[in-house]
Amino acid sequence: MPQFETLIIGSGLAGLTLAIKLAERQKVGLITKRSLLDGASGWAQGGIAAVLSENDTLDAHIQDTLTAGAGLCDEAVTRYVVEHGKAAIDWLIDQGVPFTKDSSTDVGYHLTREGGHSRRRIIHAADATGHAVQETLAMRVLRHPNITVLENHMSVDLITGRKLGLEDNRCYGIYALNSLKDEVVTISAQNIILATGGAGKVYMYTTNPDTSTGDGIAMAWRAGCRVANMEFIQFHPTCLYHPHAKSFLISEAVRGEGGILKLPNGTRFMPGHDERAELAPRDVVARAIDFEMKKHGLDCVYLDISHQSDEFLQEHFPNIYARCLSLGINISKEPIPVVPAAHYTCGGVVTDLHARTDVENLYAVGETAYSGLHGANRLASNSLLECLVFADAAVRDILNKPPHASPLLPAWDESRVTDADEQIVISHNWAELRHFMWDYVGIVRTNKRLQRAQHRIQLLQDEIGEYYTNFHISSDLLELRNLVLNAELIVQSALLRHESRGLHFSKDYPDTLANPQPTILSPGIC
Repeated sequence: MPQFETLIIGSGLAGLTLAIKLAERQKVGLITKRSLLDGASGWAQGGIAAVLSENDTLDAHIQDTLTAGAGLCDEAVTRYVVEHGKAAIDWLIDQGVPFTKDSSTDVGYHLTREGGHSRRRIIHAADATGHAVQETLAMRVLRHPNITVLENHMSVDLITGRKLGLEDNRCYGIYALNSLKDEVVTISAQNIILATGGAGKVYMYTTNPDTSTGDGIAMAWRAGCRVANMEFIQFHPTCLYHPHAKSFLISEAVRGEGGILKLPNGTRFMPGHDERAELAPRDVVARAIDFEMKKHGLDCVYLDISHQSDEFLQEHFPNIYARCLSLGINISKEPIPVVPAAHYTCGGVVTDLHARTDVENLYAVGETAYSGLHGANRLASNSLLECLVFADAAVRDILNKPPHASPLLPAWDESRVTDADEQIVISHNWAELRHFMWDYVGIVRTNKRLQRAQHRIQLLQDEIGEYYTNFHISSDLLELRNLVLNAELIVQSALLRHESRGLHFSKDYPDTLANPQPTILSPGIC
């Protein structure tokens, strides 16, 4: 049985940061269900928001975050994250992350501006910040003698005291499916950290990678953790619309550098929806695009940055420029076809300022967690910042804890299951789930649509539960099981919010309440 002082589940920015910092004093295990770099962090284009310039202030960044969050950000958490922003960026620079330099600024790096920000404060590595950060940190993880990386290991479930028949409900380890050997292994650890990302694949159209199946949220819920604000799914306004472009994001920074949203006839429409026009927060822009597409019967709208020079575009957006050009779109001469797509899970597992969950020894960091930072709508480029700041908070909490005795963990029991005779049930249910979530629980919602989705979710859960109980598990089955549970949490949360706020817009409750509260769901212990 593999044993670690701390086990990290997930290899995005949160997971890699945790591993590097903890390995200074601990033996660390890091498992990821595919390869080390297969995660959403590596897809981040825009950058990381932090107060770095003399022309910016902590209060301005805090206020921008609170405004975007539409009254549901935890102000103390927001201040904590913003105040630790510069230290987080300095740490990345020390690790060797190649941020884009600019000698004309007072910080020596180019800072861009994105929707919802009142200042230029986004530090970036061209238009592939996530990739640059992940590549840099992954090399350090792979070379560290105190870090064991287990790729192609899909978490099945957490092992808690309650599940072992003990009086406490601490987390002692996990069961994980080794996908290459098709066997379930038991892994023991003093501390377990969920850094598995969000649940974007619950929707038909998403900017997320295939790994974003809400695994950490589902496992934490089954272990007895509360979740919060799952109704707030951020739809990125500008995903490339092209039959051969799967989940390719057109960065917020394109609008930050002057990109204009237009109808097919060239008419600009954002000023008619919000005085901030293209620089309004993402929820506003996504709803505006959705409105215009439905009003005019459009498959997409267009983002025009062609007024910038070819040299400017290749310098600031080399990956977007090259990807679009490979599909026959020259962004220096023609607009980019775009549509909204599911992008970020603003809710998640409830945590405190130390990233601790309701289950002792279990932590959650990044998109898996609900820290209180994002409220009803995440401010652009605050996500990677949250990963860095709360990873550091979790590290300090873990290193200050005394060790505890762990029981002997039982092996995975599959003595009463058989091989599945066919896999069509999994693929069919996966497709059905993503279709009806897009149709019924998308950018604009109604009670009737939500209730239809809820009914279908229950039918799917019954089928999947029977399949999980009777047959050998697979990665596809585990991901589907977790996605359906995330869908249930999203719909249940949406039905409980009787107002429209931020990313949740209901035709039945179009008004905004005066005293908003987070939507907190509490599970029974399974």
